[in-house]
Amino acid sequence: MSKMKVLLVDDEEEFVNTLAERLQLRGFQVLTSTDGEAALQVVEENGPQVVLLDVMMPGLGGLEVLQQIKNKHPSIQVILLTGRGSTKEGIEGMRQGAFDFLMKPIKIEELMEKMKAAFEVFQKGSTETGG
Repeated sequence: MSKMKVLLVDDEEEFVNTLAERLQLRGFQVLTSTDGEAALQVVEENGPQVVLLDVMMPGLGGLEVLQQIKNKHPSIQVILLTGRGSTKEGIEGMRQGAFDFLMKPIKIEELMEKMKAAFEVFQKGSTETGG
């Protein structure tokens, strides 16, 4: 299996850095961004297969970023991260094409399972579309 390229997007810099480190230790190639605009730039330049995306961010919010990613790159799988005890945004994100959503604080084992499943979907999608 090729190394999964993951983009982690969250406005909490400490969370991003800690999670990125934990994922790198597990063999993932991790890209990071702390805002929606920069995240879209990273998607264009680096083509991640899976995006971990915080729903609640200042400026361009997670659901807006999700829509833009899905419009341009439908095969990229997006896992939403929701905090503040709200599942409403997660469910809305699923309607908009997110692969799944997880509540913060996230359990690394659960996240790993979701990422692997999302990567499999990405691989199937990219072989079917020829890209």
